[in-house]
Amino acid sequence: MRWTSIIAIYVLFWVLSAFCIMPFGVRTHDEAGIDKIPGQADSAPADFRPGRIVRRTTLLSLLLFGLYYANYVKGWIGPDDLNFFGKPPDLAGGR
Repeated sequence: MRWTSIIAIYVLFWVLSAFCIMPFGVRTHDEAGIDKIPGQADSAPADFRPGRIVRRTTLLSLLLFGLYYANYVKGWIGPDDLNFFGKPPDLAGGR
């Protein structure tokens, strides 16, 4: 696998992990008991920490990409293992 492919696939894992991590640990101002600023959305986080989210996302994406790459090298699960419906019918030679 080329290094450019490794970077591109890792970035995809990172973005997917970010969207999975973001909702966890977020508390609104109502949940935290803090006064809201006029015009503020009710769902706005009370104490947003982007550094914490980046660290958690990086750890999760490293784990997921590590498993992906190990499977790529070792060949644990291949395309034939994911074919749940059997071989498709031959459409060209059956007439």
